[in-house]
Amino acid sequence: MAIKKYKPVTPGQRNKAISSFDEITAKKPYKKLLAPIKSTGGRNNTGQMTVRYRGGGHKRMYRLVDFVRNRDEFKATVLTIEYDPNRSARIALIQYEDGMKSYIIAPNGLQVGQVVESGPQASPDMGNCLPLANIPVGTLVHAIELRPGQGAAMARSAGTYAQLAAREGNYAILRLPSGETRMVPVACRATVGTVSNPDHNLESDGKAGRTRHQGRRPHNRGVVMNPHDHPMGGGEGRASGGHPRSRKGLPAKGYKTRNPKAVSNKFIIERRKK
Repeated sequence: MAIKKYKPVTPGQRNKAISSFDEITAKKPYKKLLAPIKSTGGRNNTGQMTVRYRGGGHKRMYRLVDFVRNRDEFKATVLTIEYDPNRSARIALIQYEDGMKSYIIAPNGLQVGQVVESGPQASPDMGNCLPLANIPVGTLVHAIELRPGQGAAMARSAGTYAQLAAREGNYAILRLPSGETRMVPVACRATVGTVSNPDHNLESDGKAGRTRHQGRRPHNRGVVMNPHDHPMGGGEGRASGGHPRSRKGLPAKGYKTRNPKAVSNKFIIERRKK
């Protein structure tokens, strides 16, 4: 999981720092678990641009990742560790004892040939998926369900994890890296370990072209626009822009946008630290 830095042979390589991809064991994905992705360019069904600064980019195929992990009757063997262009984490191709194959989010340290399993009977070892009720307190977990049977929804990106802090009745208390502490039903499943590719935050594209390959177009600051185009635009000279806000006029940088009547508020014990 090392970061590879380049000698500044060209201007684009001067600040370039990308993953060395040492853990990748397959050059091509498993075809039967691919699905096409239609690039929208930020447009909706009428062709109206609803999200700015998107477009172009390399063509991708979606990898059908199994976030539910409910095949409890079979153990699975890890066949490959693969790169996924649609997410920051690595994915692993596993094959169950009955021959069925699927992709899962690869935990950090997962090796080819390792056996993983799921279900209440599984041991709390790295890569195994089991209910929070069966995981020892203090364990680091990822790919966590928020509702039983929903599929993993939390801690899925590179290097992320949550710590099982305690259990009270029908709820498990999880401590997230953001500082948030929240309750999740003990019937929800989680995978033991942390997500792979923990050095993802150290990567640097080095040039604008790599960003364009990812489908992101140049971003314009609101303060350099005209008043017609943005609430922070206009003014003589280099005006500061006034109070920071979005193009629609919604205040930013400190303004709370979370709905105070959100149903999930009752599950959050402590909000994330600012």
